[in-house]
Amino acid sequence: MPPRENHNARQAASSSAPADDGALQDPVLLRRLLRARDRMDAASHEAWPVRRLAEISGVSETHFAHSFKRAFGVPPHRYLLTRRIERATSLLRDTGLSITEIAFATGWESLGTFGRTFRDITGHSPSGMRVEARAASAQLGHVPACVLMAAQRPDLTIAVLEKRRRVAEGTFRTSIEEVS
Repeated sequence: MPPRENHNARQAASSSAPADDGALQDPVLLRRLLRARDRMDAASHEAWPVRRLAEISGVSETHFAHSFKRAFGVPPHRYLLTRRIERATSLLRDTGLSITEIAFATGWESLGTFGRTFRDITGHSPSGMRVEARAASAQLGHVPACVLMAAQRPDLTIAVLEKRRRVAEGTFRTSIEEVS
């Protein structure tokens, strides 16, 4: 096997290998990662480049990115994207704000990017989601908001572009089955 192919094979094997338990059991590192995640949760509308998150955590950018993914199962960018979509869905359901106001309030710089990404992740346009969420909220009025948000959390275990490619090829299967 040529050296480059050997490197790619090792890299693929290491990315699918189980997480390094020693690194995940380091309480200091976990506290640092949680500190960064909590900051993202508190201000998901802000820009959170890995550099900024690594500074908050007090570790290098590369170490932060790898450790975050091992600890939480998704890279920091996908985690932030999930939070923004959750917040946008909540605002669509519970407020009368325009879709443009919601896009900017949840950290998007472009209405077009917000709409395209929202549709790619949820399967609905923001306006379609608003109609559906408001219709469903009458039935779900007694469900606590935290349970509702967890149940409606977008599945971002794969990249949005990968999801688009799989949908186009007809090989995409959702990981959540609808319960009636």
